[in-house]
Amino acid sequence: MARMEQKDVLQALRRDHATELRRAADRLKGTARHTAIIPSKTLSGLTGHDIRLKPENLQVTGSFKIRGAYNKIASLSDEDIARGIVTASAGNHAQGVAYAARERGAKATIVMPQITPPLKVDATKAFGAEVVLHGDVFDESADYAARLSRERGMVYVHPFDDYEVICGQGTVGMEILEDVPDVTDVVVPLGGGGLGAGVALAIKTFRPEVRVIGATPEGSPAFRESFTAGHVVEADKVVTSAEGVAVRRPGDLTFAILNEYLDDLVTVTERDINEMILLMLEKHKLVVEGAGAVALAALEHLDLQSRAFAKAGGNHVVVPILSGGNIDTVTIGAVIQKGMIARGRIMNFEVELPDVPGQLVKVATILAQQRANVIALDHDQFKASGHFINGVALGVTVETNGPDHIEQVLAALREAGYTPKRIY
Repeated sequence: MARMEQKDVLQALRRDHATELRRAADRLKGTARHTAIIPSKTLSGLTGHDIRLKPENLQVTGSFKIRGAYNKIASLSDEDIARGIVTASAGNHAQGVAYAARERGAKATIVMPQITPPLKVDATKAFGAEVVLHGDVFDESADYAARLSRERGMVYVHPFDDYEVICGQGTVGMEILEDVPDVTDVVVPLGGGGLGAGVALAIKTFRPEVRVIGATPEGSPAFRESFTAGHVVEADKVVTSAEGVAVRRPGDLTFAILNEYLDDLVTVTERDINEMILLMLEKHKLVVEGAGAVALAALEHLDLQSRAFAKAGGNHVVVPILSGGNIDTVTIGAVIQKGMIARGRIMNFEVELPDVPGQLVKVATILAQQRANVIALDHDQFKASGHFINGVALGVTVETNGPDHIEQVLAALREAGYTPKRIY
């Protein structure tokens, strides 16, 4: 992928950020939605802080990416537009570029990794863009897009390492400052760093006392390793379900901005991410994708003790950014199931029964008495290990109310003389 020259990074850092951010906000009026803050009693209760959500999953095209893409494309000359636009994206930036290109009548070619969910591919095509699937991860797609740009003379719109793109994303931070004047901390997911750099730039330009905290999945370590090294480091591998933040190499400009302005970095697990997707569905009726849940997953791990806000008896007002909601139905189904298992809301166990009439009814009666709702039964005569001479292996999946309820169910089965083996 084309790297940003150090001189270009320094030139961008010397620009008049306040003016450029305001210009981006003006360009986006009537195109990007000013997403309304949603207070979260559930997360406030869970963390002890005042949590207010910034729902960019409700943005046009389902993600904050429309902001940066549109600001960049709006800044191009008519000559540039006539050359056509090419970009690489794991999905959300693609839709933003396709949407913005259509608005300006430009031909857009989008290179996407082969793992991109069909929902994001179809949504991008629906805006009239040509989609090329190439590479296993975003970085390979970006290399190919840069090559197409050179070969065909198209304008390459970088998904994050571009000053206009960063300023467009920065409008998220400006809206937070406008809507939550008492904000103390903003939590932002980091992939390539476009959203993080934009939000940090906006907040430190207009309200430098507000903290900006980055959040990354364990399996996407590039920013963590880069901050430790003091320069951009390419991660050996990226393994996360949150494909929106699955970036192997952060941007040069995004790193320079975040290295200066980011106050803290929090790492989250895949389980944290899945649980937050489920919590948003259940408690807020909001659909968030993996990357969109990363900032939420960080909330329980924030280190806010060092802050001076408490001296006035004030509470921390924390705004996590839900960066996107473009998750396909197969993934969301799997996430719901994993989240329910993690919370003890679904349990699967095996128990061996003697092959005599009435045993199934006996087990079913115990489960009914314990108010465990049976979802699936697998009655298999061939699977039994011979604990009973004529044994039958019974696999049962039940809906439960949490870890305590699971223990009650298993204890009741043991009391009745069975030896249940919990699978998950």
